[in-house]
Amino acid sequence: MLRNGKWVADWQPVQAKDAKGGFVRQTSSFRNFVTTDGSAGPSGDGGFEAESGRYHLYVALICPWASRTLIARALKGLKQAVSVSIVEPELSDQGWRFDPATSPDPVNGSSYLHEIYSRADSDFTGRATVPVLWDRKRRAIVNNESADILRMFNSGFGTLASGPDLYLEDLRPDIDALNDAIYPALNNGVYRAGFATTQVAYEEAYRDVFAMLDELEARLSDGRAFLFGERLTETDIRLFVTLVRFDAAYYALFKCNRRRVADYPALSALLERMLQIPEIASTVSIEHIKRGYYSIKALNPGGFVPVGPNLPFERMLVPLDP
Repeated sequence: MLRNGKWVADWQPVQAKDAKGGFVRQTSSFRNFVTTDGSAGPSGDGGFEAESGRYHLYVALICPWASRTLIARALKGLKQAVSVSIVEPELSDQGWRFDPATSPDPVNGSSYLHEIYSRADSDFTGRATVPVLWDRKRRAIVNNESADILRMFNSGFGTLASGPDLYLEDLRPDIDALNDAIYPALNNGVYRAGFATTQVAYEEAYRDVFAMLDELEARLSDGRAFLFGERLTETDIRLFVTLVRFDAAYYALFKCNRRRVADYPALSALLERMLQIPEIASTVSIEHIKRGYYSIKALNPGGFVPVGPNLPFERMLVPLDP
C-alpha cells in the first residue's frame, strides 16, 4: 500500500478488521463524477464534463469490482469514448503491475498502478485499487469506486452512450435495496470469508454467503429472466461478477464450499443468460481470474494455479475485447 505517497512493501490483503477478526474493506477515496455538463455529481467536485477520449479506465480482469465497470462501459457503447488499460492478473510485491509488452499504460507510462495514485495525490495513504477512472485533461483520478463508475457510464456520458438503462427510474428504490442486501452478504461476503482472521468471523461470513445465494436462487426460480423480471439492471451485473468467479476461486480458495454456483439451477441459468450477451462475455477471463486469485500469497503461499475446475459456462466465453 501507499503511505504518504510512498510505496510500503510487504503488502497484505487484510489492512483492517473488526472486533470479531472480520475483514474490513478500504473505503474508496476519489469520488468525483463525470456529468454531461460538468456539474458536480452526488459527491465530489465539478469540472468533469463528458467528452469522448478524455477519460481512461484502469481495470484488472480478476477483480469483480473493476469488471462491473468494464461491463457497463461495453453495454453502454462507450468503448470508443473511454479507453482502457488492463493490469497483469498476478499481484506483484508492488501491487497491480503493467506489463510493457502485453498490458502497457499508454496514458501515464506507469509500471505499477500505485504510481497513478501518487500522481493524483502525492500524499495518498491507502491501497492502490482498481478500478480507476482517470481524466487525461486534468491529469487526475476522477473516481475509484466501482458503484459510482457504473452509474456514470449509465447516465453521465449523455449522447456519447447508448444501450440499456441499467438504473431504471421506476425500479431505483428496489435496485438500491437489493444492491444493499447482496453487497455485504455475497459480493463482499466471499472476501469476508476468505480473509477472515478468526473462526467466528469466517463462519459468520460463510453463512451470509449461502443465505444470500439461497435467497437469490428462490427469487429466480419463478422463471424470470433477470432479478427484476425481463429487464437487465445494474444489480444483475453486480451479482454476475461474483457468480462468474465463484466456482473458479471463491469455492476452494476462499473456503465457500457448501455448494457451487453450478449446483444452483436458477443462478446458473442467469449466469449463462448473461454470458449470451456478447458485451458481457467479452469481459470475462477465467485465466486471469484463476491466475490472479491464486497469486495471493496469504491464501496460497505456493502460488500454484489449479488446472480445474470444469466450468459448464466456459464454452460460452468469447475472445476478450476490452
